[in-house]
Amino acid sequence: MVDNCIIKLMKTKDRIIRLLKEKKKLSGTDIANILGISKQAVNKHLKSLIESGIIRKTGSTRNAKYFISNGHNKTPLKVKKLVKLDSTSEDKVFNEIKLLLNIRKNLIRNVFEIFHYAFTEILNNAIEHSRSDKCSINVELNDYNVSFLIRDFGIGIFHSIASKFSLNDESESLIELSKGKRTTKREKHTGEGIFFTSKSCDIMKIRSHNLILIFDNIKKDVFFSRKRYLKGTEIYFSIKRFSNKKIEDFFSEFAPEKFNYKFERTKVHIELLQKEYISRSEAKRLIVGLEKFKEIIFDFKGVEIIGQGFADEIFRVFKAEHPDIDLQMINITPEIEKIIKHIDKG
Repeated sequence: MVDNCIIKLMKTKDRIIRLLKEKKKLSGTDIANILGISKQAVNKHLKSLIESGIIRKTGSTRNAKYFISNGHNKTPLKVKKLVKLDSTSEDKVFNEIKLLLNIRKNLIRNVFEIFHYAFTEILNNAIEHSRSDKCSINVELNDYNVSFLIRDFGIGIFHSIASKFSLNDESESLIELSKGKRTTKREKHTGEGIFFTSKSCDIMKIRSHNLILIFDNIKKDVFFSRKRYLKGTEIYFSIKRFSNKKIEDFFSEFAPEKFNYKFERTKVHIELLQKEYISRSEAKRLIVGLEKFKEIIFDFKGVEIIGQGFADEIFRVFKAEHPDIDLQMINITPEIEKIIKHIDKG
């Protein structure tokens, strides 16, 4: 038996390793109960130990068990490639990686389908839009996640959108990108690819020039920050290997049966660029392109204040011009709700 007095003096990771060496295989709940620490703390350390190859995981989230690695898979499976974009296709590259990592066997069906969709959509964007002659590809499969990073060396996705739609600044392209149906090549693309890919991930990061846009579906948040300059575009995508997400779930949410399975619903993360919106001109910039949808969800999470002119432009003028569009609001504060209700009664 493991001496509990000795265990309490050890670092948490070492305690977990020692416990698994004795017990052979345990669940996260078992480990938490034996060590007398929270399940959240255990999960944090288990993830780190898995990614370092010290322990492995078997089973789905609810039935997962952990055990010491036998040494055959101490490092994650990785593929690195540099491809010429003018002489390849997204399916060709994906099939090569699928064989190298045996991901059809190593991923459960729903995660494989999401990974296949996301990888080919993002690589196709690099081929069609980047104006780069090459891109680097990194794919990693560990016991916890499957991820890819695709980096081109072209004009940059935010610059491309800002130029196409005559925006004042590249940062304005962030919200345009998050709406969906915004593409710089309408003749070839619908603008849906990045939108649906961003909904399917656990984490997705789009970095270009001095900006990085992050979709965090674990925290249910979208935000951006400024980084050092990066030429071209770099997109990172990650999803848990045993995620219960299904590709049909996020399509049915934004392309539901009531819209004949067409992409007619979108969500606008208003706080993405700023926390205060006052003027009518800010509202006009926000609603550009939204007339293409039949249902718009305005997410006010994090927004501290809106002005009457801003509210009037969206919830009276835009609504009157497009009476068939259903405008919805979520995460509004009582103060913002009062302003919008005042506009409705005006």
